[in-house]
Amino acid sequence: MNSRKLYLRGLKDGFPICLGYLSVSFAFGIFAVGAGLSIWQTILVSLANVTSAGQLAGVPIIVGSLPLVEMVLTQFVINLRYSLMSVSLSQKLSPRVKLLHRLAIAFGVTDEIFAVAISQKKEVETPYMLGLITSPVFGWVLGTALGALAGDILPEMVVSALGIALYAMFVAIVIPPAKKNHAVALCCLLAMAMSAAFYYIPVLSEISAGISIIICALVSGLLFAWIAPIPDEEKKGPSDHEADGAGKEVAT
Repeated sequence: MNSRKLYLRGLKDGFPICLGYLSVSFAFGIFAVGAGLSIWQTILVSLANVTSAGQLAGVPIIVGSLPLVEMVLTQFVINLRYSLMSVSLSQKLSPRVKLLHRLAIAFGVTDEIFAVAISQKKEVETPYMLGLITSPVFGWVLGTALGALAGDILPEMVVSALGIALYAMFVAIVIPPAKKNHAVALCCLLAMAMSAAFYYIPVLSEISAGISIIICALVSGLLFAWIAPIPDEEKKGPSDHEADGAGKEVAT
């Protein structure tokens, strides 16, 4: 398959992600403008990051003019999973994918893009990955721009209502795995309790938002990684079994 066809197939596979990102980034655009960023600043944040959780956590730090080290630590903790995804995805990429292309692909790795790419039965080429990334990034930036503009035009009551959508997205992400695994549910509840403590308890409320997010994420995550580690048999996902089967087919 030539490069053009691979790119178009990537665009097609990424289009559903693009549609999903439109609504989420629309809510982020409203949130960021409401917090005090300008429309162009809001669009630039989405264009340079493409990470909903990181952007949501970063806006209060920017608006509050908090120390740069808090921004670095917050983004490192929240977005660390993307590094792990990129390492895993690198094993799926064709040897023909050059270093500069790998760096460009790493920039566009999100949970959904990773899931689609890693599920491919064959090695993934550069044109396909670039097409797969183009659609979602376009949807993410477009949704942010529309949300930022709407936040500057729509009545305050409507803006507040739409802003809840971003938090609803996080709830929708957490609920399915929490229903299947009690450890996940308890980990989320602990993080919520700690976050509430940092907000309401007088002494703890003096700690900045960025540092409190880091503490909540690290403490709850590390504690339950120690209390309820993932069994070895659950660590091998479907992609590993498919890879084993593909290897046997090649061998025959």
